[in-house]
Amino acid sequence: MGTQYYIYYAVIYLFVFLFGAAVGSFLNVCIYRLPKEESLIKRNSHCMSCGTEIKRRDLIPIVSWCLLKGKCRACGAKISPRYTVVEALNALLWLFVAYKVNVLLHPVNFIITALVFSALIVVFFMDWDTQLISTYVVIFIGLMGILYFIFNHGDSDLPISSRIIGTFIVSIPLLIIELASKGKAMGRGDVYLMAAGGFFLGMQGILVALAVALITGSVAGIIIKHRTENSVFAFGPWLSLGIAVAALYGGQIGDWYMTFTGLNETLA
Repeated sequence: MGTQYYIYYAVIYLFVFLFGAAVGSFLNVCIYRLPKEESLIKRNSHCMSCGTEIKRRDLIPIVSWCLLKGKCRACGAKISPRYTVVEALNALLWLFVAYKVNVLLHPVNFIITALVFSALIVVFFMDWDTQLISTYVVIFIGLMGILYFIFNHGDSDLPISSRIIGTFIVSIPLLIIELASKGKAMGRGDVYLMAAGGFFLGMQGILVALAVALITGSVAGIIIKHRTENSVFAFGPWLSLGIAVAALYGGQIGDWYMTFTGLNETLA
């Protein structure tokens, strides 16, 4: 491979990172406004302390926060570093997805998967803050799953039957838990999230997502209870993490588990 080939890839990855950071800035708006049912486009970004509208020069993702040293230009109030964390996280995830999917060979798959990851970031932080999951975001994930199936129909080894089973195999048990506990053990948003994620990932993928969520959620729950003496915490962030991991490594993890337990030989 020549030098031009690597330069071409470097330019593509740089563009993906920058555009991912820009989308990350919009994700911050979604995380803050969706729980309050505020418009995402009508009102410009403003300082949470003084209400001053933030100028365009101070809206450059990642860079502006660093140049302003995390403070509002108008009143000097501190600006949470999480805004920059979300922007950088989305940019890095988009970059990783571009590498994993191979953005040049599968541009549509990259766009759909990257947008799902962005939606999962919104779910993660929104549920962490408010213990609410936006139905609009869940519907968006479901639509991305449908688009992924349409554009890969005939080329993917994931049949529609696996996606349909994936939609219900986890969400139905979670729904039963939610109804039995009257929403105390599980929220309805968690149910909808796993239904949408199940169609996107398929049966094996959503089972891997649930396993990852249960492991990471259990560890997080123990840490949270130890620090706050409160056993109530949002489960959506860990379901989001599970879906993200399964989207990239679900096949490998599922195959490893089948081999490790000997199920591949039993079912062969």
